[in-house]
Amino acid sequence: MVGNDVRVDWASRVVGGLVLAVGGWLASTLVKPEAFPGPWLSIGLAGVGLFLGFLVAPYVSVRPLWRGWQYLVSLPLPSLLVLIGGLLLGLLAGALVSIPLARLPGLYGTLVPLAITILLAVFGAALGVSKEEEIRGLFPETRLPAPDAGSGRDQMIVLDTSAIIDGRIADISQTGFLRGTMIIPRFVLDELRHVADSNDALRRNRGRRGLEMLNKLRKESLVPIQVLDVDMRDGMEVDSKLVSLAKSLNAPIVTTDFNLNRVAELQGVKALNINELANSLKPVVIPGEGMMVQVIQEGREPGQGVGFLDDGTMVVVEGGKRYLNSHVDVNITRVLQTAAGRIIFAQPKEGTRNGR
Repeated sequence: MVGNDVRVDWASRVVGGLVLAVGGWLASTLVKPEAFPGPWLSIGLAGVGLFLGFLVAPYVSVRPLWRGWQYLVSLPLPSLLVLIGGLLLGLLAGALVSIPLARLPGLYGTLVPLAITILLAVFGAALGVSKEEEIRGLFPETRLPAPDAGSGRDQMIVLDTSAIIDGRIADISQTGFLRGTMIIPRFVLDELRHVADSNDALRRNRGRRGLEMLNKLRKESLVPIQVLDVDMRDGMEVDSKLVSLAKSLNAPIVTTDFNLNRVAELQGVKALNINELANSLKPVVIPGEGMMVQVIQEGREPGQGVGFLDDGTMVVVEGGKRYLNSHVDVNITRVLQTAAGRIIFAQPKEGTRNGR
């Protein structure tokens, strides 16, 4: 509980104390006056009621209600529908059982049916939540529709914190290749703010960059952006919340996090990794082709020079040390694909003497 909840907590203590104090005073009137003469019994019971109400009122009123509300808000729509369905079935069963029990004499005819109805309602809701997957499997129409490739309006894409901080999603969104609505969950924004307020300078800069990229997305993106004001179950990490949300929305996750990529795939959620997209868009080079490269540093082997293409691809020039800090025409000899990326090996063209 945050913000004004402290005031609500104290208000519940005051109200609870007053209610139990009045209850204690009224309870004292049921005792025969000759057993406890004078007003001390009434004062004592009212004081006990005031103390107990002030002590326990938040724990039996506003706090359980707040946790229940947070739980309901955090539930995905299909889970909420299953819970409501189980609750209604429990109430229906309780109403049917209460019909014959209402004939019990005295207060039993009121209290017993009421208690059984409440118990069956709670049991029905709990049973519905526990059997959610089986119930949703029996009624496929309760699932959210899959994104329609022909209708960008219905498609949703969930953004990860790493993709926002990376920043390339802002440029991709301006190209027109993305269609649909980019979803930014509230807990992702909270994580960005937490990183931006970090005491560590590197984390703080990354968080602020992420917030800048968000502003850029909102102003320049050709794709609609929606902040989803929802949180998943308490205790879940951000990655788990993202996967759970994307699964409930039947939407892919845009990320640069390799671990999140693998976790999402294991749970049947499609992950769009920006790094994989960047690798796939690198220009194709074939051994025997020529190119111009600037040698900027020495290589690991004697005589080697190293340069980089605009996309970051490393070019190792055999015998290129003598062209250090110069541009040189080279012929590609082979291309090596590694887990870290692609490496191009080349040799200076014949007749090349001085770097240009």
